Amino acid sequence: MAIINYSTILFPLLAAIMIYSVSANFHQDVEITWGDGRGQITNNGDLLTLSLDKSSGSGFQSKNEYLFGKIDMQIKLVAGNSAGTVTAYYLKSPGSTWDEIDFEFLGNLSGDPYTLHTNVFTQGKGDREQQFKLWFDPTIDFHTYSILWNPQRIIFSVDGIPIREFKNMESQGTLFPKNQPMRMYSSLWNAEDWATRGGLVKTDWSKAPFTASYRGFSEEACVVSNGKSSCSNGSGQGSGSGSWFSQELDSTGQERMRWVQSNYMIYNYCTDAKRFPQGLPRECLSAIYLSRQETTEYREKMAVSATKKPLLLLSLFFFVVAASAGNFYESFDITWGDGRAKILEDGQLLTCTLDKISGSGFQSKKEYLYGKIDMKLKLVAGNSAGTVTAYYLSSKGATWDEIDFEFLGNLTGQPYTIHTNVFTGGKGDREMQFHLWFDPTADFHTYTVHWNPVNIIFLVDGIPIRVFKNNEKNGVGYPTSQPMKIYSSLWEADDWATQGGRVKIDWSNAPFSASYRSFNDQSACSRTSNATWVACDANKDSWMWTSLNNHQYGQMKWVQDEFMIYNYCTDYKRFPQGLAKE
Repeated sequence: MAIINYSTILFPLLAAIMIYSVSANFHQDVEITWGDGRGQITNNGDLLTLSLDKSSGSGFQSKNEYLFGKIDMQIKLVAGNSAGTVTAYYLKSPGSTWDEIDFEFLGNLSGDPYTLHTNVFTQGKGDREQQFKLWFDPTIDFHTYSILWNPQRIIFSVDGIPIREFKNMESQGTLFPKNQPMRMYSSLWNAEDWATRGGLVKTDWSKAPFTASYRGFSEEACVVSNGKSSCSNGSGQGSGSGSWFSQELDSTGQERMRWVQSNYMIYNYCTDAKRFPQGLPRECLSAIYLSRQETTEYREKMAVSATKKPLLLLSLFFFVVAASAGNFYESFDITWGDGRAKILEDGQLLTCTLDKISGSGFQSKKEYLYGKIDMKLKLVAGNSAGTVTAYYLSSKGATWDEIDFEFLGNLTGQPYTIHTNVFTGGKGDREMQFHLWFDPTADFHTYTVHWNPVNIIFLVDGIPIRVFKNNEKNGVGYPTSQPMKIYSSLWEADDWATQGGRVKIDWSNAPFSASYRSFNDQSACSRTSNATWVACDANKDSWMWTSLNNHQYGQMKWVQDEFMIYNYCTDYKRFPQGLAKE
């Protein structure tokens, strides 16, 4: 692996190779810088404690400066009621355009978990917070918190388990800390104005003094002294690709990080579209692009698997090919509404109506197990408040699967809300909602569900608005085994549909009507009875295995930045016990 000669670029005068790999004696390695005696080194330099009382906190810093390194520290945090306190452990350069790599531990009430807050600053700019709960009590014993910082990435780890990776994406226009030496700092201080529940819970000074303890400090790093680095030739240890200087996460490390982020992450700036109305930071989108390699590999593995065994072990059934561009007479049955739903124009148009007595609906004759399903809809015009036009796939039974488009009506001149959801095994609660960038009542527009073993993609006029990935390997349910029919209906939902039910249906505008054209299920696996299935193309380049390309990810980002109005994955108040695994 070629290594860029960073040391030559950054420091014309280089010292001889001397690698620091030190297990600490705090007397030798750090200086207590503030606190008027509240920071103390004991046990012959093996233990350091910081304390906080109502008068002051305390802190220390390393004697060395580093330009890249692997820094470990064992910390035992403030026990009991630590609300309002912050224990900070971080690397930082001086100046107004500083770089910084942060661990901050935000205290909480007795029995409630700490929040582990991480951030990366480059040239004075941060706003890259990711927050976690921990899978253990960090106040009972010491635990190791590590920062691995090399020219390619920054990895935050807890007890050797990676929890976050910040990659060098300078090629995508994202700054990365690479030329400002940093010292290690730690402090214990009062931050009751924001640290615990946004400042709602204050520090209980009757519990003071608060104490955090440190041991096992280790620095395996390029140390900078008088403008010279202890690492020559930009090669870190010079011991090959296995050294920390070129270290990256292997497959085990990636899997462990996914486990942490799926189960313990409580905030990620890269999903906070409301905070960044002008668009998420560049590295967030770049990270999506980079993650596609894993998706592609997974897709190819699934394609190979599919060629080895019949889909869902249904090898005893007779396989036939189905491909229909919909004539509604051939493709659907009107199932309810007492004549309020009609098929017209020789099967090319279907309408559903709603009046005060009843709505109406229809369903497909076929069942599908994967498919790319298109339908053109023209929604209820005018004052559609309190009405819902639903277009979805659903299986049967108490543990059904379902993939939803629902169009929630509104007052004249106010935008429709597109409500999307995915149910697996009878469980939903995965709502994402959007407004549209056009009037969906003026003409027909195409709404697509693209469902395959890799992902479910919701599209509007060919533009992706949402992706729900197959994360079964992380314990997230995904619809893989239950055939579904297509359903659509127009119905009354004025108890919740418009402004939470505050705006009711104006029945003087009835009947309400929605229209359908150009149904297409040509790319689908379907059956018309329990004894027949279509053959499904398992070629890795077919619809059966495709996911979004980079251009489509850019389109989806535009939609979610500009038109998304609700995302269950950012609704911490709704899920106080933790967000969904996915």
